[in-house]
Amino acid sequence: MRKFLFTFIALNLLSAANAETSSSLTQQILSLDKKMFDAFNTCDIKTMYALFDQDLEFYHDKGGLTNYSQNLKATTNNCNDKIGLTRTLLPEYNAIYPAGDYGAIQEGRHQFCHVANGKNDCGTFKFVHIWKKSGEQWTITRVISYDH
Repeated sequence: MRKFLFTFIALNLLSAANAETSSSLTQQILSLDKKMFDAFNTCDIKTMYALFDQDLEFYHDKGGLTNYSQNLKATTNNCNDKIGLTRTLLPEYNAIYPAGDYGAIQEGRHQFCHVANGKNDCGTFKFVHIWKKSGEQWTITRVISYDH
């Protein structure tokens, strides 16, 4: 009985520690997501450069595969053209998973809007972001954007 009780307590402590780590990771990734898309929404290209990994691969169900420089060029062009595209995370669809010693996987849905013909034009889409942690630095290495 004593061995069972010890095992039960140890498993509960481990479960609580994993939940705390998971919660910490979730908060960290949500903070990075906010930083990334605050930069996107305000055309802060320098911050976006820092959060996208040089080895970025962006898979889009309509546009195919693009890389780091292509994505920054497209974002810069959108900002220069002043299309007013903004992104909002839909937190009820967001989930964060640890990815071993690599970083984290973020999946969810977000809404992009811009004004077209005098009215808001919005769409809700699914995404997966793969975040890599190198020391204290986090970057996005893979994006999958789909259901457009």
